[in-house]
Amino acid sequence: MPIPFAASASRPRDVALDLIKWLALLSMLIDHLRHVWPQLYFLYVPGRLAFPLFCLAIAANVVRPVVGERRPLPLRYLGLLLVFALLSEWPYRLLVPAPQSLNVLPTLLLGLLLASALQQPYGQRRWLGAAALLTAVVGHPWLMFGAAGALLPAAFVYALQRSGPAWVWPVLLCLLANYWPPFYIDAARGDPFAWAVILICALAPLGGLWLLRQPLQLWVPPVRRWAYLFYPGHFLLLVVVREWFT
Repeated sequence: MPIPFAASASRPRDVALDLIKWLALLSMLIDHLRHVWPQLYFLYVPGRLAFPLFCLAIAANVVRPVVGERRPLPLRYLGLLLVFALLSEWPYRLLVPAPQSLNVLPTLLLGLLLASALQQPYGQRRWLGAAALLTAVVGHPWLMFGAAGALLPAAFVYALQRSGPAWVWPVLLCLLANYWPPFYIDAARGDPFAWAVILICALAPLGGLWLLRQPLQLWVPPVRRWAYLFYPGHFLLLVVVREWFT
C-alpha cells in the first residue's frame, strides 16, 4: 500500500488524504471480487480507481512540508513496502492463478523512489531514482501497470507542485499504465464497457487531485500501517470465500 500511512505529531492528519486512501482500498477490494465471482467482470471499471489513488497518496505524502529544508529518505517505509511486496506475492498468486505480472507493491516501491527523486533531485535520492527508473524500464513486462505505473507517483508530485496543465501528466500516465489494445479497439467500435474503462482511467487522477485540495470538515478514520496487512490479507480472505462459498 502507499506510504507513509501514519502522521507524526508535527504532521497532523489530512482528512482528504485519508479519504483518498479509503477510496483506494475500497475500490481495490471491489475490483478483486471479480476473481471470486467472474460474472462480476463489470467491477473492473470502478477498480481502475485504486491504483491512481494509491499513487496520489504516495505523492501527497512526498510533497507534504516538514520541519527543516530536507526530508530524510523514508527508509522505514521503503523497507515495509519491500517486505510486504515479498509477503504478498504468494497470496496474490493464490487468488490469480496465472498472473501476468507481480503484485502491485513492487510498482509502488519504484514509484515512491521516483517521486522522492523528483521532489529532491540530488544526492542519494537522485541515484536511487535513476536506479528505480532503470529497473522500471527493464522490468516493465513484469510490473503491474508497467513503467508508466512506476512513473505515476512522480507525475502526481509534479502536478501537486504546479498549477495549470500539469494535471495532464498524471492523466496520460494513468492511461498508459492501463493501456490494453483490445479496449481501444472495442472503444473504436462504440463499446460502452471499453469507454467506461478509458474514461475512469482519465478521470481518476483529476478527481483525486480535486479531492485532495478540498478543505473537508468531516471525520474520516485514519488509515494506518494496518493497511500493509490488508493487502495480502484480503487476497487470502477472497481465496477462502471462493473455495468455500462459490
